[in-house]
Amino acid sequence: MQNFFAILKKSPLFGGLKEEEIHTVLNCLNAQKSSHPKGSFILCLGDRTGAIGLLLHGRAHVVQEDFWGNRNLVTELTAGQVFAESYACTPGSILQVGVLAAELCDVLFLDAQRLLTLCASGCAFHTRLIRNLVSILAQKNLLMNEKLTHMGQRTTRQKLLSYLSAEAQRHGGAEFDVPFNRQQLADYLSVDRSAMSAELCKMRDEGLLHFRRSHFVLVDG
Repeated sequence: MQNFFAILKKSPLFGGLKEEEIHTVLNCLNAQKSSHPKGSFILCLGDRTGAIGLLLHGRAHVVQEDFWGNRNLVTELTAGQVFAESYACTPGSILQVGVLAAELCDVLFLDAQRLLTLCASGCAFHTRLIRNLVSILAQKNLLMNEKLTHMGQRTTRQKLLSYLSAEAQRHGGAEFDVPFNRQQLADYLSVDRSAMSAELCKMRDEGLLHFRRSHFVLVDG
């Protein structure tokens, strides 16, 4: 676990905690580490979990699949980010998403009920941990609302413009990299990949933007 301590200190879940406090928390929350090869599911649709996942190494995708196996990319996870926290904090709830290892992943699982139950001494750092979790939940709610805004647009072009505009605002400029390849971006926006690629080429030819792989430059007027 010591090899991943730098990631834990940078994780929003442990923000504001000292090193010795994090060690105490890991014991208190019955932390369990596991490894998952690329292409395997860390958590599956329909599972139940009482543990919050924290990605220590690698990249993972939160995905939705319908009855026929059509997959929709919800978001990408990188080291330090947590997942399944809403389900873990709601005992008995069934996962409506799966978490897929996009590459070799190391994951830490933390007992959610132990996290939500203040210890007898009411230690300040446990209270801080709960505040951090609430902040993470609120931020993810905002991101989900943002995604719904993109998907609520009527056409593929409008969805792309909505998404790229939000990314430009997030990066503070017209030039930025997106975290998805073409198929992942199409899945994220729930559009056909070929139609999306064709629309990107049209917008490039119209002088609205330039792109190379996942790198975009938006053109103002």
